[in-house]
Amino acid sequence: MIGAAAGLQAAWQLARGQASGLQRFEAADNDMAAAARSFWAAALCLPAFVCLHMLDWVQSGIPAQPAHGFLMDLLGYIVGWAGFALISRALATSLHRAPHWPRFIVAWNWCNVLQYLMLVVAALPGVLGAPDWLSETIWLVAMGWALWLEWFTTKLALDIPGPQAAGLVAMDVALGLFLVGLTAVAGP
Repeated sequence: MIGAAAGLQAAWQLARGQASGLQRFEAADNDMAAAARSFWAAALCLPAFVCLHMLDWVQSGIPAQPAHGFLMDLLGYIVGWAGFALISRALATSLHRAPHWPRFIVAWNWCNVLQYLMLVVAALPGVLGAPDWLSETIWLVAMGWALWLEWFTTKLALDIPGPQAAGLVAMDVALGLFLVGLTAVAGP
């Protein structure tokens, strides 16, 4: 069983480019119960998700209907998280990597916690009044690192070539952008 502490430790190793972090997730190969339990990471990311919204509102102002907008974004968060899991499972099957999908989704879930934390930290300089060039550079570096971490984790966990891993990351980004656009259109 992979608990939160072990999942975060393994994700931290992966975040530092240590492929050995994946070994902690090896037990999750072909273990759908481990994959299901790892979705607790989404709950752990929820405070960071809320924090990112609050930081955005500090910079851009509170929208006309904040509750409605927040609920739409929260729905997008949930659909995006679950939706990518479902899409990635289908893609892993088509790539003949289905037995590795549970390990992948466990690693992906726990790496998301680190990604959210990094994005919160990267958003702070802009809120604290740092010059635009500095806050934008920090945000760009954080986003680049988050994309690299997802690519690295996908490549290792599914045991696929880099270009295929990049395709899965692109699918995740595309789904996120689609949901952001959809919630913006459905907003007030």
